[in-house]
Amino acid sequence: MEDVSLLGCMAAAGLTALLGVSAPGPSPPPPQPPPQLDDADVQRAVDQLDQVVEAAMKRTGAPGVAVAVVHEGQVVHLKGYGVRKAGEKAAVNADTVFQLASVSKPIASTVVAGAVGVDGWSEPVAPNVPDFRLKDPWVTRHVTAADLFSHRSGLPDHAGDLLEDLGYDRAYVLSHLRYEPLAPFRASYAYTNFGLTAAAQAVADEKNTTWEKLAADTLYKPAGMTSTSSRFEDFAKARNRAWGHVETADGDWTARYVRDPDAQSPAGGVSSSARDMAVWTRLQLADGKLDGKQIIDAEALERTHWPESVANPPGAPAARTGFYGLGWNVSYDDAGRLRLSHTGAFALGAHTNVTMLPGEQLGIVVLTNTSPVGVADAVALDFFDIAEHGKVSRDWIPLVDALYQQQEDAGRSKTDYAHPPSGAEPAKPSGTYTGTFRSDYYGPAQVVAGTDGTLTLRLGPKPQSYRLTHYDGDTFSFRTAGENAVGLTGVTFTPDGKSFTVEYLNAEGLGTFTRTSSTP
Repeated sequence: MEDVSLLGCMAAAGLTALLGVSAPGPSPPPPQPPPQLDDADVQRAVDQLDQVVEAAMKRTGAPGVAVAVVHEGQVVHLKGYGVRKAGEKAAVNADTVFQLASVSKPIASTVVAGAVGVDGWSEPVAPNVPDFRLKDPWVTRHVTAADLFSHRSGLPDHAGDLLEDLGYDRAYVLSHLRYEPLAPFRASYAYTNFGLTAAAQAVADEKNTTWEKLAADTLYKPAGMTSTSSRFEDFAKARNRAWGHVETADGDWTARYVRDPDAQSPAGGVSSSARDMAVWTRLQLADGKLDGKQIIDAEALERTHWPESVANPPGAPAARTGFYGLGWNVSYDDAGRLRLSHTGAFALGAHTNVTMLPGEQLGIVVLTNTSPVGVADAVALDFFDIAEHGKVSRDWIPLVDALYQQQEDAGRSKTDYAHPPSGAEPAKPSGTYTGTFRSDYYGPAQVVAGTDGTLTLRLGPKPQSYRLTHYDGDTFSFRTAGENAVGLTGVTFTPDGKSFTVEYLNAEGLGTFTRTSSTP
C-alpha cells in the first residue's frame, strides 16, 4: 500500500470524496457561509479527544498517536499518546517526529505556492527536469505543475512506485515515466506519487536547488518548523521519533521495517511533529501568515485549495461530490463550507490525517505510527462529528479499515500460487531459465540456479533476491516485498526461456524481461 487517498471511497456514506476524475481547469470556490460552529462546539470536541484517541488505540492496539487542533489561530489541543516503539517506555509527545506519508502532498503544494506564486503552476514541467518526458511528446511539452499535482496528467495510478520498491532513485524513476501508457490528458484522474514529485522537482531545478533545501528555505525555516524535514536521514537520526509498526499474524504490532521515501520526497517523504503540524495548520487557516508575518503569498496559497479534479459521480443520493486540488482533497458540505483534507499511509508503518474547515478556522492533524487500520481517519471524523453534531455519527474504524483492506486486496493475484494444481506440469531443467535479462522499464534481472537446482530471481539496481517456487510448467512464484507487496506473484517463462513476465510488475504491460545473456 502506498500513500493512499482513501476516504473518497466513502462517498456512499455521505463523506468527503478524496479522489476523482479530472476537470480541465481550476474553479474558484464559492463564497463561504458564515461560521456555524461556536467556541463551545469546538471545546466540546476537544474535551472528548482524549477519550476518542485512547478508545481507538485500545481497540486497535496502535502504539502511538499525536494530535494537534487549531481553532481561530490558536492551538487548542496538542498532545501525544502511547509510546514511540512497542515494547519500550519512551512516550509520544507533541515533539515526537512521525513520517507523514501522503500528508506530504499538501505540504509540498504549500512549498510550491511559496516558490512560484500563482502563475508558476501553469508553467510546463519538462524543460526543468533532466530526462523527464511522458509517452506522448505533446503531453510532455504541455504538462504543468498543476496537472501533476492534481493527478490529471494521464499517468497510470501510482506510476513509478514499483520502481521505487525495487530500489531505484528519484532520477531513474522520473526518467522512466516515459514508458508508462497514458490516459487522456486532463480528462482522466489517477493518483501518482511520482507525477507530483516530477512537478516539485521541476520547481526546485528551476530555482537551481534541491527539493529538500527548497522546502526548508521556503517553508520550514521561515515558519519555525524545526522538527520538520523532507530528508529521510533527518527522520532516521531524530532522537524523539516514532517507529513505524506493522501488525503481526497474532495481532501484535512490531517495528519491523524502516521506510525510506526519499525517492518520492515531495509526495510522501516529509517527517514532522504534531507541534510543527499545528504551525503549518495555523498558516493554512491564516492565508499564509504566522504571527503577523506573511510566510506564503495568500493568493498563491489559496490557489492550492481550488478544485482541479472532479470526483466520480456519487454512489448514493446523500453523497457529496469531491474534488482534488493542488495536493489537497477538496469538498463542500451541504452548507457550502469548504473542507480540505488528506490521508497518508505506508503499509510499512505510518498513517496520518489532516482535515480543515477554513470557514470555521478549524483544523485537526492526527499522526500515528502504524500501518493503516483506520485510527488517524477515525479520530478526525469523530472530532468533527462531535463538534458539529454533539456525538459520533457512526463507528468509523471498521468502515475505514475495511476500505484500506479492500484496496490492499485489489492488488493480489487471483491465482493461488501456494497450492499448485493437481497434475501440474514439471519444470524444465534449471538451465532453461537461468541467465541475464532486461526490461526497458524495470532494468536488469538475473535468474540463477543453486547447487540444488533452486532458482532465484534478482531484481533492481542493488539486486533484491527472490527464491522462485515452482507452480506449474514454466510458471513459478515468489513472495513480494516492500511498500507495495501483494503476497505471492507469478513469474512465467516462455517455453524457450528467452523471456519471462512478472505478474505484479505487469499491470501496465511493462513486466516482461528479455534474455540478454545465457550467463547470470
